[in-house]
This record gives sequence, C-alpha cells and structure tokens, in this order.
Amino acid sequence: MTDAVADALPNLPPRPSRGRRALVFGGSGQIGQPLLARLLHAGWQVHALSRGAQSGSSGVHWLRGDLATGRDLPAEVDAIFSCGPLDAFAARFARGDLGCARVVAFGSTSAAVKHDSIDPGERDVARRLREAEARLFDASAARGIGATVLRPTLVYGVGRDATLTRIAMLARRLHGFALPADATGLRQPVHVDDLADAAMACLDAADAAGHAYAVPGGDTMPYREMVARVLAALPARPRLWTLPPAVFRTLLAPARWAGIAAGFNDAALARMREDLVFDATPAARDLGYAPRAFAPDAAMLTPPG
Repeated sequence: MTDAVADALPNLPPRPSRGRRALVFGGSGQIGQPLLARLLHAGWQVHALSRGAQSGSSGVHWLRGDLATGRDLPAEVDAIFSCGPLDAFAARFARGDLGCARVVAFGSTSAAVKHDSIDPGERDVARRLREAEARLFDASAARGIGATVLRPTLVYGVGRDATLTRIAMLARRLHGFALPADATGLRQPVHVDDLADAAMACLDAADAAGHAYAVPGGDTMPYREMVARVLAALPARPRLWTLPPAVFRTLLAPARWAGIAAGFNDAALARMREDLVFDATPAARDLGYAPRAFAPDAAMLTPPG
C-alpha cells in the first residue's frame, strides 16, 4: 500500500474478502484515502479515478482523468463512491454510463447553512449542492439504483481540511490565534475516519437508499472551545486571544490585506455567532453511526509532507 492508504488503517479488525468491485471518485482526497483503506481491507477490488498520477502499490487500480472526461472506467461495479465535488459527480452519473447497484456520495451541510448567506458565492454553493442531490436521487431512482448522500460538518483528521488545519497553521505562525468574544456558535467537527466508516455502513443498510444524512462529529461545542482544543493539541500551545467584537473587526481589514485572513469574509465572521448543529439520530439509527469526540492531536492538524 502507499503510506497514505496504509496509515488510514488504524486498528481495523480483520474482515473477509468479498470480491466485490468498487469505483471511487476522489480517492486521493482526505475522505477518499481512509475509504480506500477500508475497501481494500474488506477484500474489495478497487478502481479509483484521479486527475494526477498516483504512485505506490496500494492495491488500488488507479485511473487517470477527471469526472467529466475520465475514460476506461469499469462498465459495471457493485458500488460507486464519490468523495469529491457532488455537483460534478451528479452530472457524470446522470449521463447513465456508470453501472452499479449502490451509490454513496458525500455532499455537505453547507447545503442547509449557506442558502441564506449574505455572500452570493456561498448562496450559489448551497444551491449547487441542493440541485446536485436532487439530480443524483432522480437519476438513481430512474435506474433502480440505491443512492445515499452523506453531509459532513467541519471535516478534520489528516491535515488537509481548509478550516481547523488552517487555524492550526496560523496559530503556529503567529504564536497565537484571535477570536471575537461573541464567537460562541456551536460546532460539531467530524473525523475523516468516522466518515469513511459511515460510507462503508451504507453498503449494508438497505433503508439508507434514497436518503441524505447529516454526519456531524460526536461533540457539540462553541466555536471558541473548538479553537481552544485545536491550540491545545499543538506542541507549543499557542495562546487564544479573545477580543471585543468591534476590536476584532477593526483588526480584520489589515489582516486580510496582509494575507493572514485571506478568504475570511463577512459571512464567515457572522457564522461564528450562529449554531450549526445537525441531528445524527437518523444516521445512528440506519447506519450505526457513532462518531468520536473532538480530541485532535497535532498530527491531525498538520498538512502532509
């Protein structure tokens, strides 16, 4: 196996080979790698599509290309997994040239939380996610294929996420991290291994076909507490500075100009005060979903390489 795939197999119990075939889109991503590891461990024959060349003898049959132009894909597999952009996958699946019995695709809770954002770009993201889900379910139902969509919250675990790892990187660089005092909105960060387990559980959950599930993490905490746990996981234990909201907003403009807060828009600032909490009960009932508590270590918040 490649190091990345092998490292995604922590303490998994032995599972019998089933000889089934899977096609994975986004297999080289932060959710895709632990999913590939689980499929291989369970004895699946795995084909995965990647835009870039993949090295190593992981046991995965890597295919070059993207969702729109990828060719030489297996005509028929037992299951298709999508760990990349949902809209691109839904458009490809709707073409009807991918045969399977089961589809599991990752979307995002952004479909629910960004539909009324003050930022037009974020509203567009939410719209595309909702339309992609509808397109996928319509196409799968028309062909008698069971499809399930999993909607993660804040993803972390392998240092490749754009939120918690970015916070950790800035805290290392600045020897601390600043938040407004009203950053009290609730969050539920979810580990990539729990998402990979949820995707695998969908395969044997007939009742999950035709449904979308929120898959949040096992802890619900204020934004400020989430950041405090991130900083506590770092070796240097950077300090968390809590500023009056007006002072934070005043300092935000030069931080954006300096590139420290690039991409952190007013909509993201407003969401720090909002509770983004999702019910995991349906996923627990149908998938046995039981995510871990949020207790990150430094490795989970360090980019690979």
